[in-house]
Amino acid sequence: MATMKQQVMLKPAKGTEVPAEIIFRDIEIPEPQEGEVLIRMKRIGVCGSDIHVYYGEHSGTGYPVTQGHEVSGQICKLGPGCEEFHIGQKVTVEPQVVCGECYPCRHGKYNLCENLKVMGFQTTGMASEYFCVHKSKVTPLPDEMTYADGAMIEPLAVTVHAAKRFPELAGSKVAILGCGPIGILLAQSCKALGAAEVLITDISDYRLELAKKCGADYTVNTKEKDFGEALVECFGPDKADVIYDCAGNNTTMGQAIQYARKGSKIILVAVFAGPATIDLFTLNDHELDLDTTMMYRHEDYVEAIRLVNEGKIQLKPLQTKHFAFTDYLAAYKYIEANRETTMKVLIDVDTEEKDGEQ
Repeated sequence: MATMKQQVMLKPAKGTEVPAEIIFRDIEIPEPQEGEVLIRMKRIGVCGSDIHVYYGEHSGTGYPVTQGHEVSGQICKLGPGCEEFHIGQKVTVEPQVVCGECYPCRHGKYNLCENLKVMGFQTTGMASEYFCVHKSKVTPLPDEMTYADGAMIEPLAVTVHAAKRFPELAGSKVAILGCGPIGILLAQSCKALGAAEVLITDISDYRLELAKKCGADYTVNTKEKDFGEALVECFGPDKADVIYDCAGNNTTMGQAIQYARKGSKIILVAVFAGPATIDLFTLNDHELDLDTTMMYRHEDYVEAIRLVNEGKIQLKPLQTKHFAFTDYLAAYKYIEANRETTMKVLIDVDTEEKDGEQ
């Protein structure tokens, strides 16, 4: 069996639970079994959660761990029973590992599996030259899609799922708090799925300008303008039909509850770092619906791919920088040093095919 010379693993530093070392190790290239495909990895997107894991700030992750959950690649070998796929096919992978037996799984909501594990966190991720996975986790990509765009289908599926959590989205007025990659992808997803107008806020002019380039109708720096005033200025006295919190802190959730139209909906997309302090009196008094969203399902992947393929979502403007696979640590350090101006950093596992990327 051939060896794979590169698999990335986070290893705890001696005497501490905080990981401080990224190591590469040689392992055998796995042989696909019944219902499995072997994928040669091409691109890996770095998520904010990956950085949290690196610094030991993700409570659901143990060490050592191999990361990588936003990926694209090319099928290079098929196990028995995988006739629907073919060698050389571009694919991405859905990183959820579910039990299939609990109540949510039995009712089609496997993203809420009672025993949910995610590759790169509670189980082995895909930061390897080759990765073997069951075909049920594999989603084909169009031949014309770049591998960089393919690696961003995972975060885009998050926002497609979030957008669909508001069934009255068509023709609606949407406000989004937080202008990171998820916020900007959500703004695009809402517009692509029928929202009439989208307002997005942040405290970074750089990020707001990027959101504008990606199609946001209104951008507001909340250091300079009150969110409540901005809602009325942009949408009129009826304000927003739905407010999404993509920042996930007491300030933004407080803004959402304080200024939401009575009887409207707030949807929490971001992950709070700890317990929240929110104004439940106003939430109750204004009969606001506080909803949440969790990851995605297969149909969200399919929808995300369709929207990109139809030109309704721009991913390229969010691709900040590429790093070689062997420069994994440098990629993390770059993100730390350039937080405000970094959207999506991509790891080039295989650089043979440039497919128009910079």
